[in-house]
Amino acid sequence: MSSGVWFPTLGLVAWLCCLSLGQVQGGKVLVLPMDGSHWLSMKILVKELSRRGHDVLVMVPECSLLMKGSDSYKTEIYKVSYTKDELDGSFKNLKDGLFIKPPSITDMFVNVERLVNFTSTQLKGCESLLNNHPLMTRLREEGFDLMLTDPFLPCGSVLAHMFSIPAVYFLRGLPCDLDSKASRRPSPLSYVPVAFAGNTDIMTFPQRVKNMVMSVVESHMCKLMYSHFDDLVSRYLGDNMTYKDLLGHADFWLLRYDFVFEWPRPLLPNMAFIGGINCENASPLPEDLQEFVDGSGDDGFIVFTLGSMVSNMPEEKAQHFFDAFRQIPQRVVWRYTGVPPVDVPKNVKLMKWLPQNDLLAHPKAKVFITHGGIHGVYEGICNAVPMLMFPLFGDQGDNVHRMVARGVAEKLNMYDVTAEKVVTALNKIIHDKSYKEKIVEMSAIHLDRPVEPLDLAVFWTEFIIKHKGAKHLRIAAHELNWIQYHSLDVIGFLVIILLTVLFVTFKCCLFCTRKCFRKGTAKKKKE
Repeated sequence: MSSGVWFPTLGLVAWLCCLSLGQVQGGKVLVLPMDGSHWLSMKILVKELSRRGHDVLVMVPECSLLMKGSDSYKTEIYKVSYTKDELDGSFKNLKDGLFIKPPSITDMFVNVERLVNFTSTQLKGCESLLNNHPLMTRLREEGFDLMLTDPFLPCGSVLAHMFSIPAVYFLRGLPCDLDSKASRRPSPLSYVPVAFAGNTDIMTFPQRVKNMVMSVVESHMCKLMYSHFDDLVSRYLGDNMTYKDLLGHADFWLLRYDFVFEWPRPLLPNMAFIGGINCENASPLPEDLQEFVDGSGDDGFIVFTLGSMVSNMPEEKAQHFFDAFRQIPQRVVWRYTGVPPVDVPKNVKLMKWLPQNDLLAHPKAKVFITHGGIHGVYEGICNAVPMLMFPLFGDQGDNVHRMVARGVAEKLNMYDVTAEKVVTALNKIIHDKSYKEKIVEMSAIHLDRPVEPLDLAVFWTEFIIKHKGAKHLRIAAHELNWIQYHSLDVIGFLVIILLTVLFVTFKCCLFCTRKCFRKGTAKKKKE
């Protein structure tokens, strides 16, 4: 091997070794996560930071959906002004009608209203924390080095600003692409599709028109969606600051996707992809479950779960799935907590909880039936299992669109699902080899990386702690107004100069032409 090949290779190995050595000195990290499924991915990073010697404190509301105490890190339980029933009710409102009502044009406004109501409930918890002056004083005196937070809610960002500590954001994305707008990341509408527009990065002229129109509609919807966030930020931080302004002060963005999943688009220096951070090495399955899937033979088995937050459905809707599973030779492992029918098919195993990643890693896994949450999507990609997808709410519809466009999944709607549709889709995915071939290729590309997502997330978190921020990575676009950002003042100045030159040139030509004309006329008169 030539020396020209050795030196870059050794450099890469040395860098990887440095990553694996961990931090020189542990830092103090304050964590304010988003409840629900968002927390499941962040918890992986929180545990790893704690394992590497950092002093991690996670703020947990006394009423939560999935968050609880742990032996792996410290927690601080704080009082909130809502009850567990109110929290569950606000989340239930998000799911209302998903299983039985077909979508309509008014659903966009209804869904925005439901999301605002859901976040308003959680915002009450944020205000309870901010108004808890003894706790706030104690947290301020702790001298934290960094705030790790999910910016889906503003509380972590507000605390970071109040405590004057660097903020690292851990997220899939924000509604209305607010993360791109706040970070000033370029998002040209010519090739960056607006969420739920149904476009890819390659658009025809009508699709670009649709993209533009939806962008205008989205901007107005966002004003309504984030108005209560803006109000909270303005009341606690003053200076007429909006939530978008506050997000712009982020030191680093850890994005839970990559270009295997997302359409190619610009990336800023203070951003890193950590898609697949939740893809852990497979653990042994429980004995009874191992026996069930091993006994599936050449037909294999199907994993069916609608995520951590949805474990049941109306009985008449569930019956369609039971009827469908009776008609296929594959075995099915289904996370279902509803009332099972008397005659559950013999090839179906119902579980209140299932080890999703461990099941998908099994070589006999044929199809993953999922709602399209980013957590499950990446476990499907990592383990190269094609998917049958039923988007329910949030960003799931957009996630599903990406997977279907790449030819690794089929989409069905939960509101009009039938046994025949399920059987047809499953047979298509299992027997059409292109689905498996494409997901295998997708998985290979995703896994071919110099640094594991968790190691990369830890590296940048520790980097921010060590250097007390990363202001050198923050682009200067934050200091420019809209006119300056698009160089409209420069364009206007050059246009004025050009018009002035053209006007002077025209006047000079006109003067010379008139002068020559007058001389010619005078000469003819003399003759």
